[in-house]
Amino acid sequence: MSRRTGRAAALLALALLLAGGAATGCGGRATTHHKPGTTHEQASGKAGTLLTTDDGAGHRLREVPAEGAPEVRLTARPDSEDGWNLQLAVTNFHFTPDSTGGAALPGAGHAHLELDGRKLARLYGPWFHLPAAQVPEGTHNLTVRLYADDHTAWAVAGKPVEATLQLAAASGQSTHTHTPAAPPSATPEAERADRTVTITVRDGKVAPAPGRVEVTRGERVALRVTSDRADTLHVHGFDKELALPAGQEATLILLADRTGLFEVETHESNLVLTQLLVR
Repeated sequence: MSRRTGRAAALLALALLLAGGAATGCGGRATTHHKPGTTHEQASGKAGTLLTTDDGAGHRLREVPAEGAPEVRLTARPDSEDGWNLQLAVTNFHFTPDSTGGAALPGAGHAHLELDGRKLARLYGPWFHLPAAQVPEGTHNLTVRLYADDHTAWAVAGKPVEATLQLAAASGQSTHTHTPAAPPSATPEAERADRTVTITVRDGKVAPAPGRVEVTRGERVALRVTSDRADTLHVHGFDKELALPAGQEATLILLADRTGLFEVETHESNLVLTQLLVR
């Protein structure tokens, strides 16, 4: 009897051990849902200490020690045609557009761009073009803040890792004129493209309905988008972004220099606009 009891206890202990291992995943750590394109480490890694305070927009702060912490500097140079070219100089940090939505890993993530506390765009690289149409006349505070892949804000000593500069916009800053009556083919952007895709976003709906656009590798594609609200367009796989001013047409020229299926979506409204199938 005692032998059978001991064997049953051993089998029970083994079952509990296996169940615990399945719950915690590889290496005994709790796992999160794997987003396509993320590794197991990216889905289960941890960094810093999650604070109860947030960045003012609902994103909680993730505290890390000052030594080796991410840093960012922001500069803005007037563009010769329109608006400004922004540069983010980062230290102890790298942009990881392919793992956004995964867990927080040290020194990795993306940035948010804000004008006077209002979010303009999510940034996945060190350069961004800010159209003059998005900046009203006057002096404004332009801020970039660094975030982890899980959308928590990196912080040191209870304060977000960010950089701010003053941006002065004069009347008539933009040298581009927007003439809705002009045909799409009349724009210089469309003339430089081999193919033009025109998309309209209104009341949360995309027209024409999202589908696939087949493109030959090496072609230049013009994405012409008009949105009824300010947003940011992002082309996955190419790490290309474009600010979408409310009610104004914006055009992104993309060189399809790689093959595959790439989604074009908006950041703020999370809408899929189309898919580019490059062969």
